[in-house]
Amino acid sequence: MDKGFEELLEHWKSQKGNVIPLLQKTQEIRGYLDREDMEAIAEVTGKSPAEIYGVATFYAQFRFQPPGRHTLKVCHGTACHVSGAEGLDLAVKTELGIEPGQTTEDGEFSVERVACLGCCSLAPVVMLDQEVHGRLTGDRLKKILRKAGK
Repeated sequence: MDKGFEELLEHWKSQKGNVIPLLQKTQEIRGYLDREDMEAIAEVTGKSPAEIYGVATFYAQFRFQPPGRHTLKVCHGTACHVSGAEGLDLAVKTELGIEPGQTTEDGEFSVERVACLGCCSLAPVVMLDQEVHGRLTGDRLKKILRKAGK
């Protein structure tokens, strides 16, 4: 256990409602939640590891595998949905071989399906790392992914 994680546990151990903040802060530190982290959180909070895992799996914000070097968020808000977001999902699956919520075997890309990126006038939209790409087609998205993977 590293010092930052130990300090986090110590800081939050006696506070009420500490499970979700501990899970969030742990994910900020590590990038994801692993079994050992959730067991340590269980010990500090007096909950069972199964209870901690139950909370973590209930919320879509938590990841259980290391994120890829690049994070691709595919918007599925109303404007993006009607403008072809499903086609972007298909392009991702064809190009990277993964579904939303997964990471490529080489650790290069993680893909997330999000409710809205707030760029409705550019639909359909993805965010690759911190950069928004709009008015996409499957072919344009594939080119963007190939360029990022180099």
